[in-house]
Amino acid sequence: MDDDLRALRDACDRGLTGHGVQSADDLLATIPPGTAVDRYGEGGVVAELEAEIAGVLGLPAAVYLPSGTMAQQAVLRVHAGRRGRSTVVFHPECHLDQHEGRALERLHGLIGRPVGDRNRLLGLSDLTSVAEPPAALVIELPQRDLGGQLPTWDELTAQIGWARERGAAAHLDGARLWEATAGYDRPPAEIAALFDTTYVSFYKGIGALPGCCLAGPEDVVAEVREWRSRMGGTLFGMWPGAASALTCVRRRLPLMPAYLTRAREVADAVRNLPGVTVVPDPPQAPMLHLLLRTSPDSFAAASRALAEQGLWTWEKPMPTGDPAVQRVEFSIGDATMALSVADIRSAVGLLAGAAV
Repeated sequence: MDDDLRALRDACDRGLTGHGVQSADDLLATIPPGTAVDRYGEGGVVAELEAEIAGVLGLPAAVYLPSGTMAQQAVLRVHAGRRGRSTVVFHPECHLDQHEGRALERLHGLIGRPVGDRNRLLGLSDLTSVAEPPAALVIELPQRDLGGQLPTWDELTAQIGWARERGAAAHLDGARLWEATAGYDRPPAEIAALFDTTYVSFYKGIGALPGCCLAGPEDVVAEVREWRSRMGGTLFGMWPGAASALTCVRRRLPLMPAYLTRAREVADAVRNLPGVTVVPDPPQAPMLHLLLRTSPDSFAAASRALAEQGLWTWEKPMPTGDPAVQRVEFSIGDATMALSVADIRSAVGLLAGAAV
């Protein structure tokens, strides 16, 4: 992002997606006065957060880590070590495969096995083609790179049954589990109960400072805690992120059903705009993708024009297989809720080059 666009972004007083442009002051305000500090992850607000997340997820224990990358690599290494196996099965768009530089293999000696078609949800029929004994099955809820799609509850339980029958662990990549609770209309604990272990993030839909928790049986969590230290994640003081997470979980988890309602209102408002496709339609979680039939340059010009009017949208779109179609990820949050649906429709229409 160039300095001029960054200045425009920082001057915007409204945001289209998520919780808007969060300044350092906004994020620091999520740390309450009188927060009890930890020492190397022990005690204080870190222990309070771990206990609260374990309770919310209905699991025996949880450990706070600075990143989801670290959390999932650590827990998968634990699952693999306990089973004497090395293969981890996941969807081709899994974060482990797309954004971590093959760390499972290079750092942990595990083998990642993408299964299924990257353009659709993982299905039980995809899993039945796997003959080798897996150490773990990773399921992401919702599937972020498919616009926040969710498998049906019956399909989800069948896939977990497949893992159980093969002696594999079932691990939930719940970076956006909070959003999935609205989509399934089920509490977090009911979803997490299906899995051996669950990872949840705090900076995405919850909007806190970076950090996450890994929850599961006490013995597994204890091993992950040791791997946190080995991987350099046990910082001298972890209280800022933990305090921010506690504040934002309490504030925003109850809002997820309203965020989902707004996602569906947005879909209703924009699906008939020329050059706009909603994915999935209707949204299954408080997020969606928009496919916009426009060029990157036209999108950038429209985005800048909106920023000059005080509305921040996206810095740039994501490319697709068609150079004339751009993709954006539309997460619903406090900023989206503060706008009228008419204003959202108008902004999306401008970005798509459609007359509104």
